[in-house]
Amino acid sequence: MTARSDTLYIQSLAKGMKVLECFADHPSPLSLNDIAEHCEMDRSAAQRMAYTLVTLGYLERGINGRGFVLGKKILERTFDYLRSVPLLERATPLIVDVQRESGERVELSLFDDLTIIFALRRQTKRQTYTTTLIGRRLATIHTASGRSIMSHLPAEEVDGILARTTATPLTSRTVTDHAQIREMIAKSAIDGYAIASEESMLGEISLASAVLDNENRPIAAIDISGSLADWSADAFAKRFAPMLMSATKALSGKAGLS
Repeated sequence: MTARSDTLYIQSLAKGMKVLECFADHPSPLSLNDIAEHCEMDRSAAQRMAYTLVTLGYLERGINGRGFVLGKKILERTFDYLRSVPLLERATPLIVDVQRESGERVELSLFDDLTIIFALRRQTKRQTYTTTLIGRRLATIHTASGRSIMSHLPAEEVDGILARTTATPLTSRTVTDHAQIREMIAKSAIDGYAIASEESMLGEISLASAVLDNENRPIAAIDISGSLADWSADAFAKRFAPMLMSATKALSGKAGLS
């Protein structure tokens, strides 16, 4: 059933959410004409949506009243979500300990079908601003975290994710060949972790292991990321894989995580 034929689907609410989502690719202030164009609606509809969202606090006017930007109320809903997921509360002290012991960036990402989304991130001093922010999505098949998760999925589900993913590679080193990705997933199932070299950021290596719920279903992954200027892939895995798998094992197998 499509959204248009679903009698429970509220088109006006969907349009309002689409206005908020258009800022994902356009972080600078947007005019009403910009919103109308990006959301494929007429200017009058864009004006009504923007006015309502400003009134509710989910949009604000830009500097000197020019254009619209996301409102601070968005952060309140982020807070509400983060405190509602038991896994994140349980994982936070572990993430802190692993980052302190490893000295590298450590993150927890949640599995969301075709993508993973970062929910906890502990950075080192050398990280860029965007790599410290939660809420970023990356394609499941293009990340060590995603492949570690996929190593715990049935073959037909892996095939479905591969078939439906249309994400653009992030770097020239991102692996896109499905046969090669399947090999990486199979290796992760044997090793207990996945590794990706320069696939999300040039010069960076990532090591990841999945977190499982009480039914052995993968729900998240923890990754440790470092610089290839400091580590070879083999040395990085040898140094941090035991630490990483110990952390995910400590979180896995418990009821009520998600």
